[in-house]
Amino acid sequence: MPRTCQIGLLLYPGCMPAGLLGFADLLHAANRRTGQPLFQTRFVGLKAGPVNCSQGLEMQAHGSIDDPLLDAVLVPGFWAESAAEVEATLKNNTALVRALSRLPKRALLWSYCVGVSLAAASGRLDGQAATATWWLVDTLRQRHPKIHWQAESTCIHAPRHATASGVSGYLPIAQNLIEQTVSPAIVQDLVKLMVLPRAAQTHDAFQALSLIQQPSALLRRLHASVEALPAGQLTVAKLAERLDMSSRTLARKVKEETGCAAAVYSRRIKLAQVAERLTLTSASLSTISHELGFSSDSNLQRMFKALTHLTPLQYRQRFSRQ
Repeated sequence: MPRTCQIGLLLYPGCMPAGLLGFADLLHAANRRTGQPLFQTRFVGLKAGPVNCSQGLEMQAHGSIDDPLLDAVLVPGFWAESAAEVEATLKNNTALVRALSRLPKRALLWSYCVGVSLAAASGRLDGQAATATWWLVDTLRQRHPKIHWQAESTCIHAPRHATASGVSGYLPIAQNLIEQTVSPAIVQDLVKLMVLPRAAQTHDAFQALSLIQQPSALLRRLHASVEALPAGQLTVAKLAERLDMSSRTLARKVKEETGCAAAVYSRRIKLAQVAERLTLTSASLSTISHELGFSSDSNLQRMFKALTHLTPLQYRQRFSRQ
């Protein structure tokens, strides 16, 4: 019988533990599916005891991260909307970062969402490829130049660590672990059993463009305004009016935060709506064009191909989740 893999699910103040619970459920399901105790998970912290997590939730760490029996540690993310908030969390967790750096070399270190910042600060990712939540990558690249940051990847597996972007980043980490330990077929069984979403591909042009991923209140308000307006009314002046600021101020702030002109950034958000409908529905292009307020189907096709280098039909054939 194979040796049971001992995995520590890391709790620390302010962490978001939902992914840890989902990760544990997947590994429990894998054990049930194979009839073998392949994985054992337990909550650990800087020390054993209660931990105040996000949303006022208190959870119990049953052991310490220093436990020499741990084969791997999974670091979840925490709620942050700016690089400054991430920096503050790192300063408040210097002892935890030191503990991560002291993990035995044989121990695997997995992290996702902004939790990658804790793994990076430990030095355990130096000289390796890694990814993180998109809006944080530039900051991490400056702070940790020894790490080979690959923002275009949503998950990167290396021999001694794994990193993933987004709050659901625990999913590809768990999937890879189960595939490597058992088989891809078992993963597919679990996907069906647990009604998990199929892995969804997204064109690079639309990476990290969902409203909830916007790093500032201004971009979230802009995003919502763009989605609400018909495409034919998308002008910087109209958006500035809705956001109660001058066109010049809006243009300056969007440029500062995204590196794009406000008109270009807004057009990309609108075209992301088109892409979403192409992949999630069977609606005709004419219907999508009408619903989103484009002046004509041909105008929509022209803009969409200029951004993605694909016609809407080609995009649907390549990325459809239907």
